[in-house]
Formats: sequence, structure tokens, C-alpha cells
Amino acid sequence: MRVRLSVNRQFHEIEIPAGLTLLGALRDDLGLTGTRFGCGHGACGACVVLIDGDAVPSCTVTVEEAVGKQIVTIEGLAWNGTLHPVQRAFLEADALQCGYCTSGMVISAVALLAHTSHPTDDEIRDTLAPHLCRCGVYGRVLRAVKKAAS
Repeated sequence: MRVRLSVNRQFHEIEIPAGLTLLGALRDDLGLTGTRFGCGHGACGACVVLIDGDAVPSCTVTVEEAVGKQIVTIEGLAWNGTLHPVQRAFLEADALQCGYCTSGMVISAVALLAHTSHPTDDEIRDTLAPHLCRCGVYGRVLRAVKKAAS
């Protein structure tokens, strides 16, 4: 089936099989590999994208469910060559190690700050709880989100 998706402020028409996950389309059809495959059932946070401003695991959403919605991936956060404030804060706080989980955490932090401009430590932890970081940089991530909020 042919669908039209709005991804990172651009429309894309792609041919997909029924039931394809948004993650599959982003990576395989659009070449947006910053959104990572982790668990395949929404438990690790590696594939989180913004859908209409909400952080959503893209492995749990079909392309058909995403049609007509605004999708933003990690590649779409920077604008006109300028990193999003959360991306900058993650870099400045060295809030990454291997980087595999970073894009999902950044996306979730962006969604949190869009809804809550000055979140508490507990709100940040609750938001990032679904994200698994095998390198254990959670303390630096917390500092990065607080820095982006300030």
C-alpha cells in the first residue's frame, strides 16, 4: 500500500506492506537510522519518536496508525543547522556513552519539556524510566535535562 507520512517537517510517500511498524519505515524506507531498534515491543525506549508532540515507541505503532500525524525523529530536532537545546545539553553534560539509547532519551526529554518547562527530578526520572541505558549514564542524563530546562 502507498502512504504519505509527515516526518521531520517533510512529506514522504512510500510503498509499504500492511502492518509495517513505523520504526521499520523510518529506518528502512526513509533512511532515518537515528531511531534505533531495541526490544521490538516498546520496553527499552531506543525507538522513541515524537508523534503529534508525544514520545511514543515507534516499534509499537504501525505506519497506518501514523498517517496524518506529525512525526519527529532525532534527525528532525535540529533546525537550520542548530541543535535543539536538549541535544546541546546532552552534549555539554556528556550524557551519553555508547549512544545507542541517547536518541530515545533526547526525544522523551523534548516531549517532557514541551509539557513541563521546569520538571522535578522525579518527573524527569519517571519520564526516562522506560529507557534502558546499558552504560548507566542516568545521572548525567538527569543533569542534561535539568540544564535544558534552565
